[in-house]
Amino acid sequence: MPGLEPKNQLDVLLPYAMIATKKWLSAEGVNRHTLDNSLKSKKLEALSVGVYMRTGMSVPWEGMVCSLQRMSVTPVHVGGLTALELLGFGHYLSSSKERTVHLYSEAKLPAWLAKLKHKGTFRWHGTKTLWPAELLEKEKVVKEYQWREDLPPLMISSPEKACLEMLMDVPKTVSFEHADELMQGLTSLSPRKLEVLLNSCRHVKVKRLFFWFADRQGYSWLKKLDYQDFDLGKGKRVVAKGGKLDKKYQITVPDYLHG
Repeated sequence: MPGLEPKNQLDVLLPYAMIATKKWLSAEGVNRHTLDNSLKSKKLEALSVGVYMRTGMSVPWEGMVCSLQRMSVTPVHVGGLTALELLGFGHYLSSSKERTVHLYSEAKLPAWLAKLKHKGTFRWHGTKTLWPAELLEKEKVVKEYQWREDLPPLMISSPEKACLEMLMDVPKTVSFEHADELMQGLTSLSPRKLEVLLNSCRHVKVKRLFFWFADRQGYSWLKKLDYQDFDLGKGKRVVAKGGKLDKKYQITVPDYLHG
């Protein structure tokens, strides 16, 4: 940020509860002398090699992700289960403080993020098999989540996008029961946003599961979406091993949820 006095530069670029890498700070105009002096005077401390925070306050996961989003060239969104929980749809999610934060991006997360200590785990989801790159730039499929009034918001998936991201993990890390419970709360999804997302979605299993779960709930918004208008691929897909085949969507589902 040109024009800032050196003594104020770090205050603006690196507020409390956020982090920054040496590389990013350098690109923003912080010289090595200023950085070294800030470390010696304990204004800054190193969280990891080349990653800094302001001394005297811990950085929550929101601050780490917000900082990552600020520094990343490729969009990184909080999505899936984490976005659903933040948006108030995670009634059935664990209340454990050891949170798993689901992050979605075309680019892999930087190695330094995994080295930072915090109460939880960052789980990366590559989006190349789910979304085209241009979709991730659209404002309508992401939302701002204001985690602190004095700091930039987190960019998180809309409930429609987060729902489809969550279904990507069925049944490997998200059970059919869990997905069904979450879908019960999604009573007010936008058919227009869903249409954009379903047309863009590259993953056949996700789209078939979405319509199958939505059919179970019988939501009014589903009447504005005809599954035959979307590319659901061809042939049968085994989703639940040993399950029954749903003839409409050509996927296997658990016997106790069938029919």
